[in-house]
Amino acid sequence: MLNPTQRQLLLSIARGSIEAVLDGRRPEVDVTDEVLTRPSGAFVSLHTHSGDLRGCIGSIHPVAPLCHAVSANAVNAAFRDPRFGPVTRDDLATLHVEISVMSPVEVVTDVAGIEVGRDGLIISRGGRAGLLLPQVATAYGWDRDTFLGHTCRKAGLPEDAWRTAGTKIERFSAEVFGEEK
Repeated sequence: MLNPTQRQLLLSIARGSIEAVLDGRRPEVDVTDEVLTRPSGAFVSLHTHSGDLRGCIGSIHPVAPLCHAVSANAVNAAFRDPRFGPVTRDDLATLHVEISVMSPVEVVTDVAGIEVGRDGLIISRGGRAGLLLPQVATAYGWDRDTFLGHTCRKAGLPEDAWRTAGTKIERFSAEVFGEEK
């Protein structure tokens, strides 16, 4: 668990990294906090003031120190999410930054153990994979089966692929926090 100061620093890093790119500068991250320099998976989600998704990019696995993962993923969410055009300076003023710090991933052997609101899902089969963060199911009011079905769709698989032998289901949790609205 991150303390409020660590959370605020990560949110500042995310927003500052986007601002740096908009100013034509390279984002700089200077952090000495031991927790924030440990490798960790992280996602950065950007939402409009009305709550619509504006960008979301991340890494589930710990490939970089948390502070650097947040910086890189904030920039990628703002400028490289293929579902949206690049963020502009005008957009930035109305964006809400949300960070999800990932737990380790574990294989699901019984879907009854999946808890909506706590677990995020990764479903993969035949070279295709889809991932949905824990807060997605809660935001849409999905039950477990609907969450599994939408994760399959995100992977480009039929909604019921999670019921088929050979489909791998994994779960993870995330510590999710964002800027005050």
